[in-house]
Amino acid sequence: MSKRVTILGAGSWGMAVGHLLHSAGCSVTMWEHNAEDYRSLVTTRTNPGKLGDFALHDSIRLTDKLASAVDEKDVVVSAIPSQHLRSVIKQIREQLAGVPAFVNLAKGVERESLKRMSEVVFDETGLSPDRYVTLSGPSHAEEVVQDMPTTVVAASQSDDRATLVQELFSVGHFRVYKSDDVVGVELGGALKNIIAIAAGIVDGLGMGDNTKGALITRGLAEITRLGLAMDARADTFAGLSGIGDLITTCFSRHSRNRYVGEQIGRGKTLDEVLASMSMIAEGIETARSGRELARRHCVEVPITEQVYHVLFDGKPARQAVGELMERKLRAELWQ
Repeated sequence: MSKRVTILGAGSWGMAVGHLLHSAGCSVTMWEHNAEDYRSLVTTRTNPGKLGDFALHDSIRLTDKLASAVDEKDVVVSAIPSQHLRSVIKQIREQLAGVPAFVNLAKGVERESLKRMSEVVFDETGLSPDRYVTLSGPSHAEEVVQDMPTTVVAASQSDDRATLVQELFSVGHFRVYKSDDVVGVELGGALKNIIAIAAGIVDGLGMGDNTKGALITRGLAEITRLGLAMDARADTFAGLSGIGDLITTCFSRHSRNRYVGEQIGRGKTLDEVLASMSMIAEGIETARSGRELARRHCVEVPITEQVYHVLFDGKPARQAVGELMERKLRAELWQ
């Protein structure tokens, strides 16, 4: 029996997941709040500002009515950006109470509360943890819609729900693994975006592979330190939602976070970069929340600190790199 699935948010990743689940035989409804994007999707089945000329299949239902979008669905998939998730789901808390499974795709930490996406969902809906799944890993929408081989991880406290999502999303070119480390998977997906901004800065400054290799390795070290302080498992950060997503986001031409850093490395201000973008780079706000989380847990995160100062305090990018290189010498592996 085909699953009835609603996707909240028809941006690039929402459209890619809609395409994926339709190809898996699901009955797909997509909700979009932006009036201009919604009109484009209804009239042309495309959203050029988000995913070029890719067109949704005609049988995917589109709506701008939030409450009705989630009625009588087997699975609700949220592609809402992290800083907007709370405001959307609080409007449909009653409808979500009866949903068998809620799947989150956002990779971020809420700025004001410093809460992970699962915590935001639980706050606003009362949804039990065994019905929540987060899906994360190296998965740029631009490649998923071209059916390029992609692997991700579904994390839940419920093995049954993780298995449901694993089986629902797995098609020939898209493979899903399972995990029960929701904390680690969510933190890996969120914090890697900060390191990706740093990787873009390295590119914008014209630095080389040595620099980026060191950055990724030390970035993973600080992500792991913070994750362990927040009760995640170390091995999660060696997986798809950790090093896998980190490498991809730091190198990919599709990465919005890497793009932001690259433009700043070339001398633009953050305001100038944002004015040129139509999509959200989650790492910008995560640089604020990730830094605050690290301070709350007394964890040293030198790369995150420098990214924060470059983004929000106007520190010159080259100076930030220099200060990282001049830090006190120590053993590579330390707690």
